[in-house]
Amino acid sequence: MDNVIWIIPLLPLAGFLINGLGGRRLPDWLVSLVGVSLPVASFVLSVWAFLKLLKLGEGAEVTCTLYTWIFSGDFQVSLAFLLDPLSAVMALVVSGVGSAIHLYSVGYMHDDKSFARYFSFLNLFLFSMLVLVLAEDLVLLFLGWEGVGLCSYLLIGFWFDDMEKAKAGKKAFIVNRIGDFGFFIGMALIVLTIGTLNVPGMKEILESNPGVITTGMATAITLFLFVGATGKSAQIPLYVWLPDAMAGPTPVSALIHAATMVTAGVYMIARLNFLYVLAPTTMIIVALIGSLTALYAATIGIAQNDIKKVLAYSTISQLGYMFTAVGVGAFASGIFHLMTHAFFKALLFLGAGSVIHAMSGEQDIRKMGGLREKMPVTFWTFLIATLAISGIPPLAGFFSKDEILWKAFSTHLGGIGVLFWALGLVAAVVTAFYMFRLFFMAFTGESRASEDVKKHIHESPVSMSSVLILLGILSAVGGFIGVPELLGGHNTFERFLEPVLPHLGSRFSEHDAHLWEIVLLALSLVAAATGIFLAYVMYVKKTDIPKNFAKNYKAIYQLVYDKYRIDELYDRVFIRPFFALGRIFSGVVDLWIIDGIVRLVTAMTAGLGRAFNVSQAGDVRVYGRVLLGGLLLILIIVVFGRV
Repeated sequence: MDNVIWIIPLLPLAGFLINGLGGRRLPDWLVSLVGVSLPVASFVLSVWAFLKLLKLGEGAEVTCTLYTWIFSGDFQVSLAFLLDPLSAVMALVVSGVGSAIHLYSVGYMHDDKSFARYFSFLNLFLFSMLVLVLAEDLVLLFLGWEGVGLCSYLLIGFWFDDMEKAKAGKKAFIVNRIGDFGFFIGMALIVLTIGTLNVPGMKEILESNPGVITTGMATAITLFLFVGATGKSAQIPLYVWLPDAMAGPTPVSALIHAATMVTAGVYMIARLNFLYVLAPTTMIIVALIGSLTALYAATIGIAQNDIKKVLAYSTISQLGYMFTAVGVGAFASGIFHLMTHAFFKALLFLGAGSVIHAMSGEQDIRKMGGLREKMPVTFWTFLIATLAISGIPPLAGFFSKDEILWKAFSTHLGGIGVLFWALGLVAAVVTAFYMFRLFFMAFTGESRASEDVKKHIHESPVSMSSVLILLGILSAVGGFIGVPELLGGHNTFERFLEPVLPHLGSRFSEHDAHLWEIVLLALSLVAAATGIFLAYVMYVKKTDIPKNFAKNYKAIYQLVYDKYRIDELYDRVFIRPFFALGRIFSGVVDLWIIDGIVRLVTAMTAGLGRAFNVSQAGDVRVYGRVLLGGLLLILIIVVFGRV
């Protein structure tokens, strides 16, 4: 099996090369065949590898080392892939959901003039993410990490002839570079402290010799790595790129938000769990940032009117839940929510794409309404995804989100877990509210579209609607793999990951934990129901309430609508000063100092050249005088030297 693991990421890479190099000369049907079939083949191989891993027994892992890439003394970097329970799950999610999005793209992008370029970039995106999750070494993981960052730039700015879309791609690239710098420093500190970047090797060294790293150094390393995670996974303060990422094609948004780039930070922390548990301060910071981001982004989603922007902020919020989970030591719960979120978030984005496709490109939910009759498949699948993200049982999001809230409340970190739980619970109310606000405004009531748009509203083609149905099924039943013991399940998902992702335990006794879990489960259901009820009252029954609120509390509404003006704050505090500094370096340092030195050297060289040029004027008498003067000078030196 080890000889097959490396083929899983290789197949999408082959698709990138074929469509990237020869796509212009290939017909669209062949481009789509290559672009879709190779990711599907990668998914099939991932399933096969997963089943083989199950047969090997609990906690089994398989390593595939292609060759040693870098070696210097005891330090080595190998091009190696690792298949264990964690990477196997991630490979399934990435290749499976990614393949579905590729298939959906065939119908969504069929009229685009850059069809081949689109599929080549999409395949490269999948390749980079698979390298990231299968890498055994942090160096290879970092290459995949940078690869998804590059692909996000290429795909967010895919329609680069539109300057706003090009700027959005550039913004994503720059913000991620800030986070990546932190990741790189963390890696450097690991090399200096532990001496290897091989993940199993790091774990073995720390287990056999705990004294090799102090708590302070572990805190520094994990904090720098977390900076990288906040950039890649769009957490406070480096979240600002993700809403602008909506400039790309909708399937790209689905791929970024559901199965690839934004989950990288959560995966990285889960993969390095053995390092994070040595830094309790970092764990608290991770959980705090996650829970604050979950609530903060959810409140912004309330006031957004662009259907993709609402979903973008919902992604930031849901990622906050995942970071809360890994921050309190519930690593498996974080990955469980990552998986269920991939199902329903891909469905939400692709459902939004179906709506945009039917509405002739319109994305403003205030201009929608009444789509239920004309788009039944999109309606029902979107409803399933909305219920799932709201945490309604028995859909996938209910099991994973409730597990995170319980683990936060009962965390071994102590009473601070109650704060994380409270923030998550309020975020759950807000999530249910803004998601059903979107749902009611888009699908119920009378159509608010123009007459010309109304004539063309229709259900999406089979290549798109079939993917919606598939993801709808996964969003409905995907959570049953992790049913907790409280509800009669066996925590199958968590038990499968336990050899790789141990849970750090609860502060409650078994009896108290059972009672508290029942209470918290009931409160979670009340929270979701409250959000849905408020959305129903305000956007179905009494639709004048939102208008009156916006009018009576204009300052509050405008502040939330403007996303708390954080982008403007960053512009004033960071962007403008850096541009001013750049102008100083360009106009003073570069022009007068650097260029001045160059001009001085040039002038000196030219002056010396002119001085020596006199002796090369072509006059024999001058040559004679110079020769005589030179001989005289040598004679004087020799005579005085002897004296």
